[in-house]
Amino acid sequence: MPALSNRTKDFTDSVIRRMTRVSMKYDAVNLSQGFPDFDPPKELLDRLAEVSKEDFHQYSITWGAQNFREALAEKQSKLMGRQIDPNGEIVVTCGSTEAMMAAVMTVTDPGDKIIVFSPFYENYGADTILSGSEPIYVPLYPPEFNFNTDELEAAFKQHPKALILCNPSNPCGKVFTREELQIIADLAVKYDTFVITDEVYEHIVYAPYKHTYMASLPGMWERTISCSSLSKTYSITGWRLGYIIAPPEIIDTAKKVHDFLTVGAAAPLQEAAVTGLRFGDDYYKWLQDKYTRKRELFLKGLDDIGISHTVPQGAYYIMLDISEFGYKDDLEFCYDLAKDVGVGAVPGSSFFREDVNHLIRLHFAKKDETLNEALNRLEHIRSKMTYRK
Repeated sequence: MPALSNRTKDFTDSVIRRMTRVSMKYDAVNLSQGFPDFDPPKELLDRLAEVSKEDFHQYSITWGAQNFREALAEKQSKLMGRQIDPNGEIVVTCGSTEAMMAAVMTVTDPGDKIIVFSPFYENYGADTILSGSEPIYVPLYPPEFNFNTDELEAAFKQHPKALILCNPSNPCGKVFTREELQIIADLAVKYDTFVITDEVYEHIVYAPYKHTYMASLPGMWERTISCSSLSKTYSITGWRLGYIIAPPEIIDTAKKVHDFLTVGAAAPLQEAAVTGLRFGDDYYKWLQDKYTRKRELFLKGLDDIGISHTVPQGAYYIMLDISEFGYKDDLEFCYDLAKDVGVGAVPGSSFFREDVNHLIRLHFAKKDETLNEALNRLEHIRSKMTYRK
């Protein structure tokens, strides 16, 4: 038999999704894969029930249903500070996962370089490999996960085609300040580089931090490919509705890439989701308040247990320091945590280019009772986990 592709020879399955399966195997509270265990807004569910009896069961326009794009353009125009054309500046994708892949393939050729901040969402590494690009990793330094400007410029001096920016960041919860974004923007202009943003947590930001859209900075609309999705904002991760917003000359190519990747996002779900896109500002304030309370509940519980952890500025992830347990392999620790303690987590090494084995990622996008159950189990972590020192 002929050999399989070289580009996939070093691939594993997604460790994040694997840990969901491990959690299910051991009946652990799944704080690994970042999806909620509570319902989407009732208005979306009611509209979905109506749509099932209406005529939305065939393909929509490849790059997104007209009313979906119009509702999305209206919402994002207010947030991004410019009038977005629903017909020329938007592509609707199958989740932000496809949006990011389509964006990378739109602006890079095999052999091009892409800057990726570390830690990073694991898909970014796969995106660069599948597109034939070469990643240049730039570290973010805890506890604030700031970057070193000289190190970043050294990466730009390698003439990358693009930089990937996750803001707010998965897994570390960093919200990049306007000043930090301006540094990145100035370097992108200086070295003629695209910026591909992943902004799926744009509405989950904790005071006093604020989300700034890279595309809204002076001179950055022309070179920014903004990717996001409805998954986290409306608690509909299974609907797989994402999008790309960019200038028409970029979108024209992104439409072609998207067309041959997936043809189009699910038509009935686009129709139902229009309801959410038309929510008023009160919904996003409610969402922020909801996650702020969950963050407070979860972090207080961890503080009471006495385990060191990060404090997210945005998104809904924390990194837990497991140094005291002496494990050399954080993946092994996560298997034991699920099996012996009953809590699912993701090894930090999945997110770092650097040699990091003392952190694991947990998330708090769960019902309060789910979080309390996880905390109750974590109270016994020291008695149930085997120390490896």
